[in-house]
Amino acid sequence: MSNHPVETVSASGDKIKVALAIGAVIAGVVGFYFLSDKSAVVRAAALVVGLLVAIAVAWTSQPGRDFLGFAKESVREAKKVVWPTRKEAMQITAVVFGFVLIMALFLWGTDKILEFVLYDLILGWKK
Repeated sequence: MSNHPVETVSASGDKIKVALAIGAVIAGVVGFYFLSDKSAVVRAAALVVGLLVAIAVAWTSQPGRDFLGFAKESVREAKKVVWPTRKEAMQITAVVFGFVLIMALFLWGTDKILEFVLYDLILGWKK
């Protein structure tokens, strides 16, 4: 017996809430530009209020809660990352630069050999 995940269809209410959240973001941005003759504080307040309303509306929908769960899980996974020390990063960088240098010399040499073979030996185009 297979255990396939079941994806539920979101309710139309959730779709309306997401649309309202998007509308609130757009209203905040439009308010920011519409109030161009006002002070920067008023303009920023219009933008922030629009974003906060959008977050509040989206939070009440299932897709919003799913996104919040995804964001929390992403932060939890990012905390598990083990970053290299400065010494390790410098060593890895040196290895990469060394490999790039060796490959550049190899490709330059291959190009010169092919140039010699094709132009000088086969075609006879002496420079």
